[in-house]
Formats: sequence, C-alpha cells, structure tokens
Amino acid sequence: MSEVAERAGAGAAAQTILELLPEPVILVRGGEGEAAEIAYGNQAAREVFRIELAGAPLGAALRRPEVLETIEAALEMEAAAEVAFETIGVQPRFWRAFARPLAREAGGERRLVVVLRDETDARRTERMRADFLANASHELRTPLASLAGFVETLRTHAKDDTEAREKFLGIMAQQATRMARLVDDLLSLSRIELNEHIAPSGKVDLARTVQDVSDALRPLTEERGVSVMVRVDAEVTPVTGDRDQLVQVIQNLVDNAVKYTPRGGKVLVALQAAATVEAARQPSRSGVGLSLLSPDAAESQRYVVLRVTDEGPGIARQHLPRLSERFYRVEGQRSGGTGLGLAIVKHVVNRHRGGFIVESAEGEGSTFSVYLPIAALQS
Repeated sequence: MSEVAERAGAGAAAQTILELLPEPVILVRGGEGEAAEIAYGNQAAREVFRIELAGAPLGAALRRPEVLETIEAALEMEAAAEVAFETIGVQPRFWRAFARPLAREAGGERRLVVVLRDETDARRTERMRADFLANASHELRTPLASLAGFVETLRTHAKDDTEAREKFLGIMAQQATRMARLVDDLLSLSRIELNEHIAPSGKVDLARTVQDVSDALRPLTEERGVSVMVRVDAEVTPVTGDRDQLVQVIQNLVDNAVKYTPRGGKVLVALQAAATVEAARQPSRSGVGLSLLSPDAAESQRYVVLRVTDEGPGIARQHLPRLSERFYRVEGQRSGGTGLGLAIVKHVVNRHRGGFIVESAEGEGSTFSVYLPIAALQS
C-alpha cells in the first residue's frame, strides 16, 4: 500500500472514531486576519448545536462571548485553553470547552480542536446536595423542636398524666409522619432535578394512568366525602414520558384538589387533545389564569392536556406566580402537605418538555392544567 493510501485510510479511520465519540468535538480553523470558522463537527456536536457545522462561523455554534473570546485567542496564539459556560434555555446545561492547537504545515492555516464536556450532571448533583441540606435543615427544625419539647414534657410534668401522654404521643406521631413525608418529597424533587435536562423516551397511556391514580386515591376521597370524575376525549393518544413521574404529577394535582374541595363536592379530571401549543394553552374557565411553565415547542408538536378542577376556595391573583415555588403556601390555606407538591409537578413537566398552567379566582375554585407532547406514531 502506498504512503498516500495509508494516510487516506488513517484519515478515514480517525473520522470514524470521532463520529463515534459521545462528546462533541469540532475542528476550528482560521488564517491570518480571518474570522474563525468550523471545519468539522462530529455527530455529537451536530446533535447539540442542531446546525450544519462544516463551513459555519464559530459564533453560529458557540454564541457565548467569553467562549468565543477564549477559543479565538487560543487559535491566534496557537495555545491550549479551556473555559466553562452555561447554555441558557428551558433546559439549561453546563459545559466546559477544551481547546487544543494542531500543528500546521508551513504557510498553512491555524487549526484548533475543541472538545466539549457536559458537566450538567456533576453541577446538578452538587446543587442537589446543597439544596437538600439547606431545605431539610430549615424545614425539619420546627417539627424537631416540637418533638423535643413534647419528649421533655412527657419526662417531667406529664410523666404520670395518662390523658396528656396520649394527646402528646398523637401529636408526636403526626410530626414524625410529616417529617418522613418531607424527606421523601425532598429526595424525590432532588432526583427529578438531577435528570431534568434528559427528556424521557417512554410511552405512557395517560387515560389508564389517570384511572389508576383515581382508584388508588379512593380511600382518601371516600374519607373526605369528595367524588372524582374522570373525562377522557376520544382523540387522546399516548404521550412521551416516564410513567412513574407522571403518576406523581397526577397524584399531587388530584390530591391537592381533593384536600381543598368541601365535603359533598367533586373534582373533575379531564384529558383533552390539542393540535398545537396555542390550543393547549387555551383557558378552560373564567377567572385569572397564569402559565407557570412554557416549553420550547415546535410548531408541529401536538399535546395531551390534563386538567384538574376543584370546588375549593380559589386562590387570589397575587399568589399565582409563586405556587410552584418549593415550600410556598397560600396564606390562610392549610393543606397539611409539605409545600413541595406543585414544585415536583413543575420539574417533572419541565423534564417532559411540557407546560403548566393555573386558573383560579377567589370563591371560584381552581383548575391546574398540564400539557405533554404526544408520543410519535408508529409507522
């Protein structure tokens, strides 16, 4: 085999290897006084930037000024460099770019290999740990202080008081149960946030899932004297999703609706098809409405809309923007929950590339709507 053929074969093998690498790799080139441009991007890079990279200006892919400045300086100086940056959007991601110069032949153009490392998981893990510790320490302080106070009372003043002892033990059991629920919800929220940037790929039958959740909540609804009505349009099709997480969404929304609906009232759970994102966002009732989460949606995307309507006291306008904040509670309304239910709903829906809307007015009840992309139809 000739030397030329050997080089051609080696070059083809190298490109095949680059195409198989899981990390985005781009080749940047630029001559004296010329703007830097992309000569090549592997498959992972093309999937990240969603453009044809070969021949594109560097700024078409890496738009952050600090990243452009670092890479262009490394190209000009023919020196190694690295820079960390964040891509902003509904699903923010954290990256680190490593730039390494390539040797050039006499009179040839400058070339630079840029490898991008996705550090989103590492950043999210660290933030999850910090948030969990901060939230847990803050929210557990009050029930722990209460338990300590009751224990001290039972050891001293109420030591021989049977009636007080039974009363205090009941309160202590409630506080311990609430703490266990709080830790479970915090862990659940942390796990969801950790993988929030990775869209699910499964297929979920929402109609069946809604019915399963409704059946599971029947003891609660019977205890509270509230009926749950399920209505599913014939056009509803499966959605792309993680069934366990969507069960959490439905359960949290229905559970809240049941808690706030007075005895003898009803909760309506409806599934509707929407041909566009605009149709999915259409209000379902009179009153004040607010989008708590909106997806980056393609025009051709179709959705299934889940609406949960209660007959509760309704929510004043000023509270609506903060409903999905963790631990936020509407003044004067006590549900006995952990204050994390709607935060979990928002983060799950965000992972599913969907939207979240609340419609409510004082004295008129509330409707919480979630819309999710339908699963691709099998050919």
